[in-house]
Amino acid sequence: MGEYASHDAAAALARVRELDSTVRRGSKWYVRYQVIYGCAAAVMVLCIGLLPSPHGVAIGTGGWIATIAGLSVYAARQRVSRRGFGRRHVGLIMVWTLLYLAVLFPGVTWHQGAASWWVPGAVVVALPGLIGGYLEARR
Repeated sequence: MGEYASHDAAAALARVRELDSTVRRGSKWYVRYQVIYGCAAAVMVLCIGLLPSPHGVAIGTGGWIATIAGLSVYAARQRVSRRGFGRRHVGLIMVWTLLYLAVLFPGVTWHQGAASWWVPGAVVVALPGLIGGYLEARR
């Protein structure tokens, strides 16, 4: 009787290892997602802040919408994600939104066209995606 139980347990553990490996390999897509998100956010902020008014906003926002649409389709086509994905993704969006607003409102009000504001601001806005991608790659 114990012989069957140990065989079943060994088979179950082998299946767990196999599934864990599949999830690890299959969830690497989120690293790419976050890095692209961070880079696109930086480009959008630079366009809004450094290009002349209606054109910069149109180019930055248009590029951002296209990037988010592409990333959304990419994410929807993925087969697996790690446990806690939703919580981490909401955290990424919330932190990014707060940083974006903290750069955008003072920049548009007082620093329009000033590279000394917008370049560091673009780096700050890109950080949630870049740091998130780094942390996800380490998991």
